Parts: sequence; C-alpha cells; structure tokens
Amino acid sequence: MTVIPTSSSPCLKQVSCGLVFGAALFLSQTLHAASCCGGGSASSLVLPKFFTQMYASSFSFEQYDGFWNTDGIYTEDPPNSDLNQYRLNLGYGRRLASNWQTSVVVPYVWNNNTYSGLKSNTNGLGDMSVNLWYETFDEIMCVYEVREFKDLMPAIYLGTSLTLPTGKSPYGSGVSNSFDITGRGFYRLDANLLMDKTIWPWTMIAEFAYGVHLERPVNQEYGKYVEPYDKQLGNRRFGLLSLGYTAFLEDLDAVTFTLAYSDLKEDLGTINGATDPTSGMTKKSFTFTTAYSTPNKDWIVKGSINHSPRKDDWGRNFPVTNIFAIELIHVIP
Repeated sequence: MTVIPTSSSPCLKQVSCGLVFGAALFLSQTLHAASCCGGGSASSLVLPKFFTQMYASSFSFEQYDGFWNTDGIYTEDPPNSDLNQYRLNLGYGRRLASNWQTSVVVPYVWNNNTYSGLKSNTNGLGDMSVNLWYETFDEIMCVYEVREFKDLMPAIYLGTSLTLPTGKSPYGSGVSNSFDITGRGFYRLDANLLMDKTIWPWTMIAEFAYGVHLERPVNQEYGKYVEPYDKQLGNRRFGLLSLGYTAFLEDLDAVTFTLAYSDLKEDLGTINGATDPTSGMTKKSFTFTTAYSTPNKDWIVKGSINHSPRKDDWGRNFPVTNIFAIELIHVIP
C-alpha cells in the first residue's frame, strides 16, 4: 500500500473509516470478563471494508474491587483480598466475499487471586468465539460534511457469533473453586447488530447483541460429582454506545479518542427447567480508548481503560472491576 498523499483523498477516507470502526470493536465484550463469574467471552472482530485479512492481539489486566450482590448493593471484598485476571486475546479475520467476513478470537487466561486467606493461581484457555458478519453497504459511509439525507445513513453490520466452552468451567475437571475458572462451560449463540457513522472527525458507534445459551447436562461441580441435572444460563443482552474523535497528525498518521458506555444483562437461568434464583447478572461500565494508526493505516495500537463505578445499582451478582488493555491490530489489503 502506498503512502496516502492528502487527508481528503478517497483512499484515506475508505481506510481510516474502516479502521476506526474495526479497532473500536475488538475487545469490546471482552471487557466484561470475570474469573469469579465464569471467565466471560472473547470479543467480536470486524474487518474494515475493502481489506482481506486482519490479525489482532490484545493483553488485558483486570483488577477486582468488590462486587454487587444479588440486590445490586455494592459490597467490598474482605480485607487483604487481591483479585486479578490477565488475558491474552489472539484474533484473525478474513473476507469471504465482497460483503461477507468471518473471524475467530482465542483467549488465554491467567488468574492470580487471594481471597479470605485462600490463594489461587491458575491458567488456561478461555472461551473461544467464531463470528460471521454481513455488511449491508457497498461503499464507504464516512463523510466530511452532510449535504443530503443519505450522508446521515450509517454503515450497518449484521452478524452472528458462537461462543465455544473451551475454558475451564465449574462443571469440568481441574477446578476446585470459583477462582480457577477461565470459561463458563456453555455454548452461546448471539445475534449482533453493529452501526457506525463517521462525520469527520467524529465517529459514533452503536453495538447490540442478544445471546442464547444452550442447555447442558451437569454431573460435577468444582471437581466433585453431584446428582446429574440439566442447566441453562439465561439469555444475554449487550449494548454499547460510543463517540470518538480522530486527529490527523503531520505525516497523516492519526490518533483517535473514544468514550463508550456499555450495559450487560443476563436473565435468570434454569436447573431442570426451574428458575435458578442465584443466577443472572448485570453490569454497566465506561471505557476510554486511545488508538494510534500509522500513515498507511495498516497498523493500529490501542490502549483502553474500562471502569465500573463502585455504586449501588450499577451491577447485580457481578464483581466490580477496572480493566486495562493494550492492543495491536494489522490489516492486509
């Protein structure tokens, strides 16, 4: 790819617009991982328009700071608790056709926890995800100014994601307590809707997902055999809204600043068809991201901070966390 000559060239608009969107989405759902709640799930990966392949990696550090109980009341951890999770995500995306793309994200998780005198250090694969996306548009939807109604139309992506239970869950061997968990132990199928609109230098993104867990048989919990039963986690809803600003530097490399708000809710699950009152969860959080892209726009480096306020009713049945992440993304024409 040649160096792009001016910030107003069509090529720059195509490349930059796609990268702003694709970079904003990688790791978005991963920011809701939690070792003591089942490891979370890998995120979606979106390939920019007119590119054929994408390689992405991220490393995150998640620090726990209390939890919300089942009534949504914030509760501090016991004194001298130190709860941490580290996660490496490796992702690959490939274009299948002009408007179709697929991707896979593989996480590896390290847990390092001290809680009420109990120390635990475990590691292993997290839950992988396989994704399929359809782009409903055939041309770049970014604009520098709004001249007519169609300039307000966003780029819309429709997709589906399958989460695979490749991590350590409470229902398999090698797990003795909740701090050993790196996965949730359930298949989940998500329907995804992604919308992006850029009116330079501003970018607005909305992401929505609805997931259904598949029921599974259980005959052991935390390494101990129990009377067999069937369990299903509740349906999951995830929403994210973000606003970003991109500044072009002297050599046409660019820096993007993004602030996002996300809301994750999971309904009550069932055990042998009966409602499980101990299940379900809610978490709301904010994410601030800074991304740098090279002049050719084929490399992006990102730093992200995800924060959940330590206040009542910002979550339920879920730990309060701060997550720090760094990402590296490379796209190929």
